[in-house]
Parts: sequence; structure tokens; C-alpha cells
Amino acid sequence: MRRMNPLDASSIITATGLIGIFAVLFAETGLLVGFFLPGDSLLFTAGLLAASQGTARLPLGPLLAVAAAAALIGAQLGYVIGKRLGARLLARTARPTLHRGVARSKEAIDRYGPAKAVVLARFNPIVRTVMNPMAGVLGVPPRTFTVSQVLGGVVWTTGIILAGYWLGNRIPGIDAYLQPIIAVIIAVSLIPMLLEVHRVHRVRRAGRGQARATVPVEAAAPGRVGDR
Repeated sequence: MRRMNPLDASSIITATGLIGIFAVLFAETGLLVGFFLPGDSLLFTAGLLAASQGTARLPLGPLLAVAAAAALIGAQLGYVIGKRLGARLLARTARPTLHRGVARSKEAIDRYGPAKAVVLARFNPIVRTVMNPMAGVLGVPPRTFTVSQVLGGVVWTTGIILAGYWLGNRIPGIDAYLQPIIAVIIAVSLIPMLLEVHRVHRVRRAGRGQARATVPVEAAAPGRVGDR
């Protein structure tokens, strides 16, 4: 077996094939430790290689089945872990990152509703890792979660793989440019997270501005009373 870089999509596929694709997607969607894994770029690269004629070519049918199975099984396991152990683990840990993840997941569920939040989480690199266990912790109904994560998981895996497959068929030899293509995919996948960070920063800044604006009014009130 060739040496594998777990952060490099093409390295994972070349070294481990469908087994590696299953393992990465399973870990990224079901285990909190998988947030750093390259899910989006892995799926797109696999689609490109399914369309190529090189030695690393992947069979499209099994690829689609393996990717969907990994995403669905991983998400369901993450939900079960969160539901059964999540509250206990949160009570025993003081990690601010984990508690911020809970807060952001709850905010997304409150804002969009549980079904839409679970579907949308599939398309955000870090949120899709946190959302599934947090849905269990926050008590999202099992039926609602299962239907939503299956819908989101199938659309996410199938859509990105077929996009890579379509591009690979349209532009022969494009697999020779995998590294810049992967860099673009990673940049695009981070856009939702950056927009959310900007939104939170803007809300906090507006809140601080409103707080400062109320200070002169409160300070002036005693003076007016004394003038009477």
C-alpha cells in the first residue's frame, strides 16, 4: 500500500481506493475527530477519477453507493452517540470549542428548524461534523433527523461526485490539475462558514453600538431630575 496523506484527497484515493473514501466520509460525518478531513474535495476528486482513463480510475456505480453509505451510516452513528452520551460528556468537559459547537448547532436548529438545519449542515465542512452528534444532544426527533440526514447525505455525496464526473468527461486530462482544483473546492466550501463568522461579528458590533448609545441617555436622566 502506498503512503497516504490523510489531508490530501488524491493521496487517499490513490492509496486506499473505495475503502479510504468510506473511512474518511464515515469519520467526517459521524465522529467529532473527523472535522479536519477533506470530504468535499475527496468526493469531487473521486468523481474526476471515475471519468478518467488512468490507473486510478474508480467505478462510478460502486463509488456513489460507497460514498452515500458512509455519509448516512456515519451521520446516524454520530446522532446515536450524541443522544446517548452527549449530555454526560458535555457535563464533564470544560472545552470551550465543544460548547461553542453546541451553541452554534442550537442556533442553526432554532433559526432554520431541525430538518433544514441537518440538511444544510452537509454542505458546510465543519458544521457537518458537529451537527449530527449535537442533533442527538439537543433532542432532535429520531424520525426528523433520519429523514433529513438521508436526504442531505444523498444530495451532498451524489451531487459533488457527479459534478466531478461531468467535468472529467467534458475536459479530458483534467485530473492532471487536481491540486489547483482541490484548492478552489476548499476555498468555495469555506464561504458559508466565513459568511456566518461575518454575520456574527456584525451582530455583535451592532449590539455594542446600541449599548454605547444608551449610556448618555441613562447618565443624563439624574441631571434632569435635579433641575426641577
